[in-house]
Amino acid sequence: MALVERIPALLRERTFRRYWTGQTVSLVGDQISLIALPLAAVLILGADAAEMGWLKTAELLPALLLNMPLGAWADRQARRRRAMIAADLGRAALMLTLPVAYALDALTLGQLYAVAFGIGALTVLFEACNATLLVALVPTDRYIQANALVNGSRSMSWLAGPGIGGVLVQVLTAPFALVADALTYVVSAGYLARVKAVEPPPAPVAKGHFTEGLRWVLRDSSMRALFASSGTVQFFNYMFHTLFVLYATAELDISAGLLGLILGAGAVGGLIGAACSGAVVRRIGIGASLVVGFLGFTLPLLLIPLADGPLPLVVAVLFVAEFLSCVAVMIVDIAAGSFQMAVIPDAIRSRVMGAYRMLNHGFRPLGALTGGMLGAAIGLRPTLWIATGGAVLAVLWLLPSPLPRMRELPVKEEESTPVGAS
Repeated sequence: MALVERIPALLRERTFRRYWTGQTVSLVGDQISLIALPLAAVLILGADAAEMGWLKTAELLPALLLNMPLGAWADRQARRRRAMIAADLGRAALMLTLPVAYALDALTLGQLYAVAFGIGALTVLFEACNATLLVALVPTDRYIQANALVNGSRSMSWLAGPGIGGVLVQVLTAPFALVADALTYVVSAGYLARVKAVEPPPAPVAKGHFTEGLRWVLRDSSMRALFASSGTVQFFNYMFHTLFVLYATAELDISAGLLGLILGAGAVGGLIGAACSGAVVRRIGIGASLVVGFLGFTLPLLLIPLADGPLPLVVAVLFVAEFLSCVAVMIVDIAAGSFQMAVIPDAIRSRVMGAYRMLNHGFRPLGALTGGMLGAAIGLRPTLWIATGGAVLAVLWLLPSPLPRMRELPVKEEESTPVGAS
């Protein structure tokens, strides 16, 4: 009995447990493909740097192009869960074309690009519908717990997925390792098929339907501040990540294996952040958690361009920076995700999240491009100082808004009880 009581309340509800299990399996699969897909390009097809750039562009492009239109489409649907199941099965089918083509000696880079773009597009569709389904499953007072569980699964996938993917690539070769990722999508679809939820009714098509989500983000002062802070972090963080591996290996003389361990420390920090986020929000409030989270995420990264001296000291500094930053980023993600779940009206939820993601994802290639140009012009360490220092300033967007003074999540006037038995 004591063991049962330690299980989070949401996981004792059958419907949410099915949803969460499917998400967890799928997230691990995503991490497998994150390694196996580029390795297939490099090891099997001999892709060069430019071709790898095109592969990454094919992965990212759907988020920029399709978040708003698919968000508008999802808001007009009565059965979004079915669209999510179709997206899962579509991603599985696309992924399976790669090992089949490899077995037939017909695999090409063009097929890799097409599969990467197709999976990216179906992922955008899945997430557009998922924003509404999760809210239909969880009452407001459990938003923090729901986001902590989902983000905990994401951190666990960061920790376990690359290792599993590496072993599968070693044993099966990269294309056949992608079969495991395809199976995770099938498992996710199977669990979603068993989820029962009362979804919000579809939004009527009216003038301005397509742009309503974008206008709502820009009109609401709290969401506008959250978008500005998040977008600023995205820009500077992608400047940072564009150069971090090169800086760590070329200037700090960190080996690839040691760098993997350092990044693993970040994944452990993410798990701890997901586990303690609920207690943090309860103690200091949702608004203060956002402020503390943004600062806790960005300030430790200042240690990275500061790192110098003997190798053990440098490694220790990088461990601490990655660990603390990933603890805090989970607090940010969980607090921000819970606030968005609470404040966005159901009728425009997919459109708002589509616009929000499109705007945020738009900063990523800009940051990466700026980081590369500055790194070539002024050097790696000075550029990392700019990137990490600029990210710290993101919190300034929050301070004049109502968010820092917000203690509790906004409560909806009408709220349905999630369907499911324990």
